[in-house]
Order: sequence, then C-alpha cells, then structure tokens
Amino acid sequence: MEEFFDNELVAKFENMIENNDETYFDTEELEEIIIHYLEIGDIELAETAVTFGIKIHPNSIEIKTKKLEVLLELEKYSEAKLLIDELKSTSENSTDFLVCCAKYYSNLGHTKKAIEFCEKALELGEEENFLHNFIADELVNIGDPFHALKHYQLALKLDFQDDYALENVMLCYHRINKSDEAIAFLNGFLDNHPYSETAWLEYGQFYFNKKNYEEAIKGYDFLLAINNSFIGVYANKAICYEAMKQWKKAIEVYEESLEHEFTKAYTYYKIGLCYKELKQRSSSLSSFQKSLREDPQFYLSMMEQSELYEEMGSMKEALHFAKEASILNFGNMDYQKKLAYLYIEAGRYEESLDCLIKIIDAEPERFYNWYAYIEVLMLIGEYEEAISVLKIALQTHEKAELYYQLSNCLFHLKKNKDANNALAQAIFLDATLLEEMKNKYPNIKDEILKIKAGKK
Repeated sequence: MEEFFDNELVAKFENMIENNDETYFDTEELEEIIIHYLEIGDIELAETAVTFGIKIHPNSIEIKTKKLEVLLELEKYSEAKLLIDELKSTSENSTDFLVCCAKYYSNLGHTKKAIEFCEKALELGEEENFLHNFIADELVNIGDPFHALKHYQLALKLDFQDDYALENVMLCYHRINKSDEAIAFLNGFLDNHPYSETAWLEYGQFYFNKKNYEEAIKGYDFLLAINNSFIGVYANKAICYEAMKQWKKAIEVYEESLEHEFTKAYTYYKIGLCYKELKQRSSSLSSFQKSLREDPQFYLSMMEQSELYEEMGSMKEALHFAKEASILNFGNMDYQKKLAYLYIEAGRYEESLDCLIKIIDAEPERFYNWYAYIEVLMLIGEYEEAISVLKIALQTHEKAELYYQLSNCLFHLKKNKDANNALAQAIFLDATLLEEMKNKYPNIKDEILKIKAGKK
C-alpha cells in the first residue's frame, strides 16, 4: 500500500485536480491522501482533498476528523469547535478525534483541558508514545518540568529510539536541578542502548556543561565510533579542546571534520582561530584564505584577515578585508567601528566619516560614538560641522568632553567669548580632564596660560 500511495495514489488525485475531473476514491484512500499532505505541510492541498472527500463521502466520520485536523492547521478555531461538537457523540473512542480535541485546547492555551483529552486517548491504547510526549509538552508549557519528566520517560520506554523524548528527559532534569539523577538515568539508558547516538551526544553535552571536558570528549568519541559522519560532533569535541587551550588537538579534530563536510568555510575559519591562539600567523592567515576560497562571502574570515594584516603593517589589505566584511554584514556596528578605526589609522579621515555616521545612527545613546565623530571632523578642519553635531550630542549627553571639544572648535573660529563659556562649563563638569585636554587641544592650553598671566 505504501508503494502505491507514494507513487500512484497522490499522483492520481493531483491529475484529477489538474484535469478538473472527478475520480472515485474510497474513504481509506482519501484519508491517506490527506495524511500525506498534512505530513509534508501542504495544507492547501490537504484542504482540497478534505473538501472533495466530504463531497463524495458526506457522512464519513474519518474524513470529517481529517477536516478537523486541517481546520486546526489553518487556525480556524470557531469552525473547529462546531465540528468537535458535531463529532463528539460518535467519536469518543477515536484516538484521532481525541488528539484533535487536545490540539484544539492546547492551541487556545487551555492546557489542563488538552491533557484531559490526551488521558482519555491513552485509555484506548493507541499512539501512547505520541500522547505521553504531548502531555509532557503541555506540562512544560505551564512550568511543571517535574511531572513532565515522568511522561517523557514513559514515551521513551515505549520507544527507546525517540530522540525527542530523550532530549527532553535530560532537559527536565536540568530544569529541576537534578544533575546526579540525570547522569544516572543516562548511564542506565546507555547500558541498555549503547549504540544510541543521541544518548552519547547528551552524555557529551552534560559533561561539557559541567566543564568536565575530558569526559565530554569520551562521549563524543563513542558517538563518532558509531557514526563518524556526525558532523556537529567534531565541532563539539574541538570546542572541548579549545576550552582546555589545547589548540593543536582542536586543529586535528577540525581537520578530521573536513573529510566529512561539504561546506568547509566555517571549519577553516575555526582552524585559523586556533593557529591565531598559537601565534602562528602565517598558518592562521592561510586557513582564513582557505575559508574564503570555500565561501567568498564568509565575512568572519575577512575580518580576521583584516586584523592579521593590520598586525603585519599591511594597512591596504587590512582596509580591503574590513571594508568587504562591513559591506556583507552591514548592520554589525563592531565592523563599522573597526573600519572607521583603520581609516583613521591610515590617515583617511574623510572616508571614516561614513562609518561614524552609520554608527551614530545605529547607536545614538553611546556617548563615545559622538565623541569620535566630532574628533574626526575637527581633524579635517570642519569646525562648523563639528559644532552642529555637538549641539545635537549635548541634548542627550551632558559630558565635559563634549564641552572641551566645543570650546576647541569655537577657539578655532575665533569666537573666544563663546569658547571660554564652553571651556568654563567643561571645567565645571570635570576639571580632572583639563590637563589631558590642554595637551590634546593647544588652543585650550594657550587660553589657560592667558588667563593665568592675566591674574598675575
């Protein structure tokens, strides 16, 4: 039947729809067609199949129950409630109907009512694994992981390959702070099911979270012995070595991972970071370059290359990669700040302004963003523009540093009276900055000397 269903039954139904024909299907066939569409998430075709099914089998309880499932998927709760009321007298012994009722009340936030319907369904002795998971999920949603744990364990007992139940058993133990019981349970489970990949993954994660990295690695090694193509586990194992600062071993694991990966950019990036920790600049740079060959838009490697080139004094290359990374990750203000810094270091002040404006637009609440922007404006002699920006900045940041900047701008524009007023306000707000600002802004230093000379 499965082969017929997969290859012919659905195709037969879709051909009928496409050709605007009417073909007879019995209720069992229509049920399977509807289930197929629900399982693949094609709710529109599921609804079409339900409508057609009810047209030719108007009294079919089974198809009406499938219609109820579709209505719940479409979140048409008023229609669903009417159908529940219609079916309840004839479907009290239908697991599918009771599950639909449970879903209906769950979706509306009526957890206790949903659990009641699940418990009624359990009495029928069908879909017990699913129902225990359903009840457990509802209990978790109302903040009761203690009782949820029991139902996840019952679900797992019914199907030891239920990874969802196993993962949630461990999560519930974590939520109720029962780590000793958690590892005891997991060890017992592994004694009975030593080839469970999910169990070994949970074992590794348990000890990783405890910062017992050696034991975590043991768990990951067992898993890889069972399935050496489990890509994510290599990264987990490598991260353990990184946490222990065993960078060479981490590199070995990442290199082993490369043999099984289709997309390698991130792994080369991680290798590059490990070499960076080992102070092996050329190997680090080579790894980041390999990362970009795998994925020319992998901006994390671009920014790392930028930093390495900066350290090597190759400012042109540092700027190139920082600029490319900033374009690809436009909203990352750390990248914009880095790019602005590199422009300033290279003496390309005007080009840094675009970055600084973006930073201020994104983070106007950060005082030092304004401070840096105004500094650059003063460096290129744009004192009028700097004053305009200062007026905006001072509305939200009453900072001494900004008044020192304002006084410097005004002194440059020969507006000495206003400059002295700004300087007095700056000193009032923070006199301890005066020596630093005198060294930074010679005009302020000269004015202070004049004031002192006049007092003598």
